Amino acid sequence: MTTPAAAGFTPTGTIATHADRRRVVFATVVGTTVEWYDFFIYAFAAGLVFAQLFFEPAGEGFAQILSFFTVGISFLFRPFGAFLAGHLGDKYGRRLVLMLTLILMGVATTLVGLLPTYAAIGMAAPILLILLRIVQGISAGGEWGGAVLMAVEHAPKTKRGLFGASPQMGVPLGLLLASGMMALMNVIAPGDAFLEWGWRVPFLLSFVLIVIGYYIRRRVEESPVFTELAERKEQTRMPIVQLFRKHTPLVLLAALVFAGNNAVGYMTTGGYIQGYATNPEGPLALDRGAVLNAVTISGATWLLFTWIAGWLSDRIGRRTTYLIGWGVLLVGVFLLFPLVNSGSIGLLTLGLVILTVGLGLTYGPQAALYTELFPASIRFSGVSISYALGAILGGAFAPMIAQALVQATGGTTAVTWYLAGMVILALIATLLLRDRSGIPLGPDHEAEQAVSPIRGLSRA
Repeated sequence: MTTPAAAGFTPTGTIATHADRRRVVFATVVGTTVEWYDFFIYAFAAGLVFAQLFFEPAGEGFAQILSFFTVGISFLFRPFGAFLAGHLGDKYGRRLVLMLTLILMGVATTLVGLLPTYAAIGMAAPILLILLRIVQGISAGGEWGGAVLMAVEHAPKTKRGLFGASPQMGVPLGLLLASGMMALMNVIAPGDAFLEWGWRVPFLLSFVLIVIGYYIRRRVEESPVFTELAERKEQTRMPIVQLFRKHTPLVLLAALVFAGNNAVGYMTTGGYIQGYATNPEGPLALDRGAVLNAVTISGATWLLFTWIAGWLSDRIGRRTTYLIGWGVLLVGVFLLFPLVNSGSIGLLTLGLVILTVGLGLTYGPQAALYTELFPASIRFSGVSISYALGAILGGAFAPMIAQALVQATGGTTAVTWYLAGMVILALIATLLLRDRSGIPLGPDHEAEQAVSPIRGLSRA
């Protein structure tokens, strides 16, 4: 017998057409791609040019650490963005938040492209750079939750993993676009020209991308789950208070699940590998364009396996897909630096490709996993805050930690063990969660949703 969800019914009982769902998938992919392009362009520039342009007076080694610190500092403000977006999203809707975060991110990114350097305005330059990165962090903290809920809450029950993979694909797509743009500008404006003006062009391009993303997102209908909550006037007055009163252990476990993926992912999305491999004073001093091309190729692998993982999680469950992914990612972590340190672009590319297979397998199911963990009335707050905390615990300062470990030990072995430790923590957190694939998402099932997904606990 065909279930209502499989037949195309939303949680409100209305029929969602294929055109509606295609529009939602397209809008979440495009919007998150633009958002993460903006976020990653900054990280790439931090690895390649910001140390010289904004922090040079700090000295060669410390300038690079400061540059990576500005990548991480934005993560400290992602919980603020998540709190704000979660409150607005649970009270006023997912769609509103998606529009606001897209505009906020685009304006901040465009302004970075216009920012004078330290040589022009002194200390004001790094201060303004940090302030704009903070704005990016606030926007990123609110973006993800809205995008994944729009995708998953519109999806048929049997395809939540696949639909949820659509906003997840925005991360590798953003990586592809950002690394591709940097590689292109390295060809158009090589050498000193890249330092003088070439790095600015990808930031300025953000303005055009934001206009496109805004137009597409305006045409998407509100999430059916939120629509039903609004019609019943059942929105929670203080969703964040309710979240932490009843679900704090769940938020922390969900955050740890993401932290393992995020720490490893920020070796490339945080610009660390790019900076390490191309540093002219470092042990490798590889060609910048070749390294950017390798990152671009690995972005394609990440994209493919993110989609595969979403599809797979609908068939074998979110938890099982994650466990397979953690095993593959652990292998990738131990292979990464031996391959990178070979000095061969081909082996560096292979190391990144293996790594991104594991990243995709542990990122594709995340949207569906998170959505199925939290009750409808506080779901936006739950997924957003868990994601933001996971980003702080994982990727926030991963490039800076890696840089500091290499400078302290003279090698990359300590970085490998740091990343492996993060993956093992995430694996343990995953083992502590029940698989809730297919649980009803609508407000009629809040009692069922409130049963704790943590193994050994009956209620949250």
